[in-house]
Amino acid sequence: MRTGARAGARAGVLLLVQGLVLVVCGGFAPGAGAVRSPAAGPPSAGPLVVGPGPGRVWPVGDRSGLLRRFAPPPTRWAAGHRGVDLAAAPGTVVRAAAPGAVTFAGEVAGRPVVVVTHTGSGAPPLRTTYLPVTASATVGTGVAAGDPIGVVATGSGHCPVGCLHWGLLRGDRYLDPLALLGSGRARLLPLAPP
Repeated sequence: MRTGARAGARAGVLLLVQGLVLVVCGGFAPGAGAVRSPAAGPPSAGPLVVGPGPGRVWPVGDRSGLLRRFAPPPTRWAAGHRGVDLAAAPGTVVRAAAPGAVTFAGEVAGRPVVVVTHTGSGAPPLRTTYLPVTASATVGTGVAAGDPIGVVATGSGHCPVGCLHWGLLRGDRYLDPLALLGSGRARLLPLAPP
């Protein structure tokens, strides 16, 4: 009986961890951390459900242009890939992936970057980052999903071919931006021994 209780406790912990992973990564159950949709009005109204829909779009192209997936580092300071790379030639129009407001448009480490903060997406709010992008939208501009925010710049050195590096953050924690489109990967952590 003791073994059965231990197995039941492990299964319960596993389900709890899976649920937390889905919510943190933008899983199927929108809650306090859900991104908001423009379906009922301005960019901050209505819940955003994960997966394709009117509240999210690919910033450039579509799934077929995915060059490199999100690979979070094991620690904050370690190497990793803190976003996804999407095939895009210089001059390609970049669109806001979800509704929000442009909160940064300028250079970071010599590369042009645009940041969109998604109001109503929890605390701290989600932010999407786009680089290298020469901004066409100015800081403070409200954007709906699909609105142009700039164009892919030349010479980023990030990809061997032209690409857009698209990131997603909550505070200083990087998340998989594909979760906004229902395409992120859930990662299960091992259970600690009893």
